[in-house]
Amino acid sequence: MLDTTDRTLPNQPGIGFKSQHFQDLLDDPGPVAWLEIHAENYMGDGGRPLAQLRELSAHFPISVHGVGLSIGGERQLDPDHLARLKYLCDWLSPASFSEHLAWSTHDTGYLNDLLPLPYDKVSLSRVAGHIAQVQDTLGRQMLLENPSSYLSFDTSTMTETEFLSELTTRTGCGLLLDVNNVFISATNLETEPQAYIDAFPTDAVGEIHLGGHDEEDQGSSRLLIDSHAKSVADPVWDLLAYTLSQTGPAPLLVEWDTDVPPFPVLRDEAARAQLALAG
Repeated sequence: MLDTTDRTLPNQPGIGFKSQHFQDLLDDPGPVAWLEIHAENYMGDGGRPLAQLRELSAHFPISVHGVGLSIGGERQLDPDHLARLKYLCDWLSPASFSEHLAWSTHDTGYLNDLLPLPYDKVSLSRVAGHIAQVQDTLGRQMLLENPSSYLSFDTSTMTETEFLSELTTRTGCGLLLDVNNVFISATNLETEPQAYIDAFPTDAVGEIHLGGHDEEDQGSSRLLIDSHAKSVADPVWDLLAYTLSQTGPAPLLVEWDTDVPPFPVLRDEAARAQLALAG
């Protein structure tokens, strides 16, 4: 097993941890060198999830991935949620923390989705303020993930890559580059994925993600959905190769969150990711 003393993610493959794979990971992780967890699944006071996480953290670097902060939301960040997140990060001491460039709250309601926002000066100021608050509270840098897009806003005054680049400059945050999301957005919005990678501020990349997607029949057009429910598609692997030629090796996560397969399937995906990293 890996020595996690320095609490950094290696430039090797990782997978999203699922409880049914706990013993498999301890017995024979294969090329899996680190694990990601979703923060909101580990904000309780005890039980099997936390016991498993404590055991795994002794063997693997852990990346904490948030899905509920609503970084792009118009209202203030939920202080209770942020406090629970800080408690988790304080005792776990993860190698990385990340969240999404999206919103999921409005007024007093919470929407179980990651919704898009316009890229303009108002959004930039609000998101930068939220990132600064998170980083100040946690006492650590956060990585911000590019979204999967199904529409664009007429009111946007900058591109997504310009928006992300400006956020890194204003806040010192890093970026999580999700290659599957790039492919989905480019397909849905009829843009060029390689051009997006060319414009991306790759010097700020702290992690790269891959995942599976589904396709809905829209007649003459394609609509891709970020489902994390199947293996990574071949065109996404191709885009990953192009991305790595720009970024160099980086911690590389394979996400599979629904219809989760037996561990050997994920281990094979991690082995393919390892080959991609090796060039």
